Amino acid sequence: MYAMAVEKIWKLREGADAENVSQLSSELGVDPVLAELLVQRDVRTFEQARSFFRPNLADLHDPFLMQDMEKAVERLRQAVVNGEKILIYGDYDVDGTTAVSLVYSFLRRLTRQIDFYIPERYDEGYGVSYKGIDWASENGFGLIITLDCGIKANEKVEYARERGIDMIICDHHLPENELPKAVAVLDPKREDCHYPFDDLSGCGVGFKLVQAYSQKYDIPFDTLIPLLDLLVVSIASDLVSVTGENRILAHFGLKQLNVNPREGLLAMIQLSGLEPNHLTIDDIVFKIGPRINAAGRMESGRMAVELLTAVDSEEAVRIGTEINEHNNERKNIDRRITQEALEMVRSGNCLSCDNATIVYNPQWHKGVVGIVASRLVEAFYKPTIVFTMSQGGLVTGSARSVHGFDLYDAIESCADLLENFGGHLYAAGLTLKEENLPSFCERIEKAISGTIIPAMQTPVVEIDAKLNFSQITPKFLRILKQFQPFGPGNSAPVFLTENVYDNGMGRKVGAEGGHLKLELIQESHPYHHISAIAFNMADFFDHIKAGNPIDVCYSIVENYYRGTANTQLRVKDLRGREELV
Repeated sequence: MYAMAVEKIWKLREGADAENVSQLSSELGVDPVLAELLVQRDVRTFEQARSFFRPNLADLHDPFLMQDMEKAVERLRQAVVNGEKILIYGDYDVDGTTAVSLVYSFLRRLTRQIDFYIPERYDEGYGVSYKGIDWASENGFGLIITLDCGIKANEKVEYARERGIDMIICDHHLPENELPKAVAVLDPKREDCHYPFDDLSGCGVGFKLVQAYSQKYDIPFDTLIPLLDLLVVSIASDLVSVTGENRILAHFGLKQLNVNPREGLLAMIQLSGLEPNHLTIDDIVFKIGPRINAAGRMESGRMAVELLTAVDSEEAVRIGTEINEHNNERKNIDRRITQEALEMVRSGNCLSCDNATIVYNPQWHKGVVGIVASRLVEAFYKPTIVFTMSQGGLVTGSARSVHGFDLYDAIESCADLLENFGGHLYAAGLTLKEENLPSFCERIEKAISGTIIPAMQTPVVEIDAKLNFSQITPKFLRILKQFQPFGPGNSAPVFLTENVYDNGMGRKVGAEGGHLKLELIQESHPYHHISAIAFNMADFFDHIKAGNPIDVCYSIVENYYRGTANTQLRVKDLRGREELV
C-alpha cells in the first residue's frame, strides 16, 4: 500500500577477520556464516559466544552505580514507611505506560497509598504537566515518581516543590545543561552518571529503581522476574538497542511473556491472534505495542495501565477488547490520512517537498501523525514532519528521519520559533504557533539541505552475508534462533542469495494483492526450495512469473500456525539479474 518509491542500495558488509571466523567456526562447530555473524557482533571467542547465547540475570549491573540511586531509594523508603501517598507518573506511549505499570505493580505490594497518573495527549501533551501536579496536590500526594519523562521539567519540579511535593525523576532522554532540582534524577544519559549502560528504556530505568530498592531491603530478586514481561514490551516498542543489559532483560522478558504473561498482556496476545509460547520482538513491535499505544492515541493512556495492572482475567479481556477496538479505529484513520498526505506530496501541495517532506492539515487526528510521518519516510525517504492543529490554537507535529540524519538537531536549530519540542535522533515532537509555521518550514528546509548528504537520501539494505539455500539446515536455523532477541544493535541478519527462481507457485496475496508469496529455488541447488514473503513488491510479479532469475535479500523467520513451525524468508528487496551492474 505504501510501496517504497526510491530504489535501494545493496551494501554487503566487509568480511570479518577470516582467521577469527575460521577459528570460531571450528571451536563452536557452526557454519562459517554463523561464525562471521558473531564476529560482526564483536563476539570473537568461545567464552564470549557462550555469554552471547546464554544471557544471565546475574550479569545485570548494580543499580546503585546509577547517579542519585541511593537518594531515590531512601526517599521512596521514607514514603513507604511513613504511609505517604505516592503518585507514579508516566507518558502515554508504550514505554511510559509499561514503566508506570511496572513500578506501580511493585509498590502496591508495599503500600496502599499509591496511585498512577497518565497525562492526556490532547489536553496536557507530553511529559510532566501543571494539571498533573495540581491533581497530585489536591489529592494529598507527597511524592511523585516520573517515568519516561521529567528530565527537562525544571520549572514543574519547582512548581511541585512549592506545593509540598517531592519528585524522583526516572528518564532516559538527553538532559539539558541544568538538571531539574528533584530529590533524585535517575537518567543514565546524565553527563555525571557513570552507569555502565546508557541505553535503557524509560521502563528500564524504573526497573533499576525497584531492583535497587529490593537489593537494599532484602526483597528476593525472583519476585521481580514477573515484571520483565512489561520491560521487554518497552524495550521492543521504544527501539532501544538490544545489546548489553537490554539483551539480558529482553531475553528473560520474552521468556516471561511466553511462559507466564500477566493477564493484560495475555489478553493482548489473544486479541492479536498471536501464537502463544512463540512470541518474538517483532510480535511486540508490530502487534502488541501498537495496540497498547492505541489507548493513548485514541482515548486515554490510563486505560493501558489499567490493562497492564489488571489481576482479573475477565477485566483484562474487557479492557483489552476496548483497546483493540481503538486500535482498529486508529488503523482506519491512519490509512485515510496517509493517503491524503501521499496525495499532497505527489501533487506538490505541501509545505516542503525538497530535502524534507512537510505536510499540514489542521483536521488530521493528532494521535496518528507520527505513524503517517513514518509512512511518508517509507514512500519518499526524506526527513519528514506531519503537522496538525492541537488544542489551544497551536500546531503540533511529529517528525521522523532517515538513517544517519539527526533531525532532532535540525529542529533544535529552530527552537526560537517553537513553543516546545523533544525527542531523539530519528524521532521528535514539536509544537508552535500557526503564524510561525512558514518561517519554521523555510528554516528547517535550509538546515536540512545544508547538512544532509546524498548517501543519507537513499535507503540502504545492509547485507550481513551471502548464503546458499543449501546452507539453511535445521542446525543452522537452530543456532540462528539463538541470536535472538533481535533489535537495534543486534538486528536480524540479512542474507543475499543470488540467481534464484520461483517454482511456478508464486502468487499475489494481501487484501489488495500488494504482496508476493513465493516458493524460491536456487539454480545451483534445484532440489532445495524455500517459502518467501515479499511485502509491497507485487510490481515484480510478472517478471518473476515469467521464470526470470532474481537476486534476493532477506531475513529468515519462523512462522507458527496451530503449533506448527514453518521457515520463511522475509524479503527485504529483490532485483532481476539483468539489473545488476
